[in-house]
Amino acid sequence: MEKPLRKPEWLRVRLNTTTQYKDVRKALGGGKLNTVCTEANCPNQHECWGKYKTATFMILGEICTRGCRFCSVTTGKPGPVSEAEPLEVAEAVRDLDLKHAVITMVTRDDLDDGGAAVLAETVREIRRINPVCSIEILSSDLRGKEENIKVLCNSKPEVVSHNIETVRRLKKEICSGATYENSIQVLKMMKDNSPDSVVKSSLMIGLGETREEILETMDDLLEAGVSILNIGQYLQPTRKNAAVIKYWTPEEFEELRERALEKGFTFCESGPLVRSSYHAGKHFDLYKKIISQKVQ
Repeated sequence: MEKPLRKPEWLRVRLNTTTQYKDVRKALGGGKLNTVCTEANCPNQHECWGKYKTATFMILGEICTRGCRFCSVTTGKPGPVSEAEPLEVAEAVRDLDLKHAVITMVTRDDLDDGGAAVLAETVREIRRINPVCSIEILSSDLRGKEENIKVLCNSKPEVVSHNIETVRRLKKEICSGATYENSIQVLKMMKDNSPDSVVKSSLMIGLGETREEILETMDDLLEAGVSILNIGQYLQPTRKNAAVIKYWTPEEFEELRERALEKGFTFCESGPLVRSSYHAGKHFDLYKKIISQKVQ
């Protein structure tokens, strides 16, 4: 067995357990509500909770029906859907006084609609209780069915997102039950069914992809209608997950950001610690500012 790559200095994260961090934990019901921050071992959890007082809610339980090699979320048979969850999330958004709420989910292939109805109801409940809060949905592929994607899009979140995760060559190896082509098609359907929403996707690198494959993925995402792209370093969450093949440098991430903007993305955040919902509210505000300047 090859020795794991040593994590470079720029990936060292300082813990932050401020009062704001504790406020977020309290608003989450002391563990009653799930977040992708904890379930996926996100390296930015202490920064987001402690400094920015934000969290990405993960709904539809904490057990995923797929077992992707990059992810540490538990795989198995999920429990029943909680009818109270949309309201509980909306109340947590209110208690945290969020201006931008990010909602993601475990994949629920056991449900006919993939969980689309619960996602949509969560959007509506947040909108009802927190009318000035913008909403970002990061969904699974919802079984790749357009009728499911329409249910989500009809709730009109400001941002709809589905992660491409990795390049075409590695998708089948890294992502369980998903294909590159299907993810691209899901993003296209989101764009077609959400003309007033921003379409977003994220790419993790460090799994053995080449620069040329990354650029090809950018082209495919642009063609699918994606406007916001996040690029981050893959970090192995447990020894059971896929190994890191390369640690891309901050300079390489900056070069990829510049190439993404040159290619036509309205906004791109690219860096070693960038994740799907990293600084999502701030990025949405910057996106709107860029669009406003283009219109003038």
